[in-house]
Amino acid sequence: MLAVIGTIPDPAMPVTEGAATLGRGGLSVGGLEIAPDRGTPALLGAACAACGVLGLPAPFAFLVGDEGRGHGSRELYRHLVDVLPRRSLSTLAFHYLLPDVMWHDKVLFAVNEMHPRPRLIVDAGFMYAAKMSGQATAYDLFTPDAGELAFLADEQAPHPFYTRGFILHDDNRVPDLIRRAYDGDNAAACLLVKGSTDHVADRTGVLFTVDSPNEAAMEAMGGTGDTLTGTVAALIESGRAVADAARIAARTNRLAAKLAQPTPASRISEIIACIPQALALALAEEAQ
Repeated sequence: MLAVIGTIPDPAMPVTEGAATLGRGGLSVGGLEIAPDRGTPALLGAACAACGVLGLPAPFAFLVGDEGRGHGSRELYRHLVDVLPRRSLSTLAFHYLLPDVMWHDKVLFAVNEMHPRPRLIVDAGFMYAAKMSGQATAYDLFTPDAGELAFLADEQAPHPFYTRGFILHDDNRVPDLIRRAYDGDNAAACLLVKGSTDHVADRTGVLFTVDSPNEAAMEAMGGTGDTLTGTVAALIESGRAVADAARIAARTNRLAAKLAQPTPASRISEIIACIPQALALALAEEAQ
């Protein structure tokens, strides 16, 4: 089973876990209704939509409220350390959590006690902690944008805020930044770099690029990177090789945007609603 781990910006929400369902009213986890507008809820909504197409069980969720102060993240870290070794989960997708190297390491130790060990997908704050801990190579997939890739490529930066200026965030330098991230052992086994062109890479270099369809409004929408990560998590859970899953997910995300015809005022839930049709189209392309 796929599990999604992250935070929502509601400090009153306690650590909550349960199967996620996606309906017209939004997301539901453990009896709580959550709007899949951006961040971890958007990732989880996309994963729900993709799992439905792939015939997979609904993703499981471990969530907590955190406005960025870290209290909720630490409560969720503590919960994960306690429960993960006893859970049977085949894919874990870590998302928005306050970066904390000590707690990251404790969670990774707990994951290593799971049998079998799940595949590990990392985005956002937990990715920062994975790199800062020096254990990036323990993961199967990172999903950075170009700016986050520059942080991974900077072997000295302890946090994205401190990425050195000469390591540019220009999409045209993505292959160079990928090489530098792998040279410093600061990347997962596979990378899905999100941008105007999506790049799928491993230590050998760029494997695939995906740049169409290209809906300009996506660049102004928050949450489109989150839906991409949710979709690739479901595809990996379906048993596909990580790099192939990343390529199909990138195509799916772009097809969903084309179907939704968004404007800068659109909500990410409009993209999520189109993921089932988009994924079906992408899979049909694969079968040709």
